[in-house]
Amino acid sequence: MKKTRLITLGFISTLIGGALLLSSTLSAKSKYDNDARLMALSKFTKVLGIVKKYYVDDLTMNKIINKSIAGLLSNLDAHSSFLNKKAFKEMQVQTNGEFGGLGITVGMRNGILTVIAPIYGTPAYKAGIKAGDIILKINNKSTLNMTIDDAVSLMRGKPKTKIFLTVVRKGVNTPIKIKIIRDIIKIQSVYAKNIEKSGILYIKVTSFDKKVVAGVKKAIKEYPDNKGIILDLRNNPGGLLSQAVGLVNLFVKKGIIVSQKGRVKSENMVYNATEKGTMSKVPLVVLVNGGSASASEIVSGSLQDHKRAIIVGEKTFGKGSVQVILPIDKTEAVRLTIARYYLPSGRTIQSVGVTPDVTVYPGAVPGKKNEFILKEVELKKHLKSELEKTISKKERKVVKVSGKKETKSIITKTQLYKDLQLKTARDIIKVLDIEGKQ
Repeated sequence: MKKTRLITLGFISTLIGGALLLSSTLSAKSKYDNDARLMALSKFTKVLGIVKKYYVDDLTMNKIINKSIAGLLSNLDAHSSFLNKKAFKEMQVQTNGEFGGLGITVGMRNGILTVIAPIYGTPAYKAGIKAGDIILKINNKSTLNMTIDDAVSLMRGKPKTKIFLTVVRKGVNTPIKIKIIRDIIKIQSVYAKNIEKSGILYIKVTSFDKKVVAGVKKAIKEYPDNKGIILDLRNNPGGLLSQAVGLVNLFVKKGIIVSQKGRVKSENMVYNATEKGTMSKVPLVVLVNGGSASASEIVSGSLQDHKRAIIVGEKTFGKGSVQVILPIDKTEAVRLTIARYYLPSGRTIQSVGVTPDVTVYPGAVPGKKNEFILKEVELKKHLKSELEKTISKKERKVVKVSGKKETKSIITKTQLYKDLQLKTARDIIKVLDIEGKQ
């Protein structure tokens, strides 16, 4: 018994000794951390003083501090930034969904200002800006060492004013100078069409604003008897996470849709399917390309992990980080990356993107032209023009020319064959439909 007590006392004394040692170690570490922090702040203050005293231009301390903050945030990652009074106000204008600009989403890739995607139907899209274009100049100003906020500020302006972007494009030997006329950017986020004679519903989502889920639901309701759905997320730069989660929720029955993880545990979130997917059995193909980013990658990647959709096109942009706007005061704020997104399988999107199941490059469907058909069409056009010469203007009004009138709600065979990626998606759904009936 005595021996047992001695052992117990020895154990207790060991624990006390260990606790004292741990306490001493933690105290030393805390002291070291505090000393290191004070030294770092002292160095920073010294540099501020040197700049204030010796820099060629006389800068106010407020300007020096603002530049310091901007430099710090821009060196963290491509998406963190300092929003000064002007930038913060512009961001609030953009959030309202209507602003004068180009309709272009840009990001930093390897320190270079790069087009993530032009938004469908906007001035940039109509002018021919493409995803992956590197912007060398905005008007005559070089973008070298320019921040995203500065670039966006330069590209915005009064509607109907012109701007020139000089871009470098893959496969083109010389820079391209593109003229764009600014306009009020009103984005229609969802377009729905039927593919001619196929019974397949085509839904294009141009960006993830607050109306996306409702818009897709409406499209599905208007075309209930479809054989499959093609969800086009090409050149979609992203948007609201809630809408991306809601869109996936329409197509999956259960499970994780996406999760976000960061250093602060309270910011870690897991988003699960909350209801049985209303379209959980209909064949689904998702189109993506290098301009598909952020929310688009969450949707395509999540549906891919759930084996709910076949992804067709090209590898996506690779923007899988979470940013929040943290106000400094009423007029300034910081945009800070606080977490990364992870797909249901645990893989990340950041800098990796989503690799399609079927890689298809853009372009028209290749094939040998039928010379006879072309000549016959040309002949009909010639006969029509000759006929019009022989009749009066009054008679012309009642002349009916046979042929189908193109409609905005239908993708014609001609349009389909000009888009190899879309044609491939259509063919895949036809195969899935056949397999489902067997």
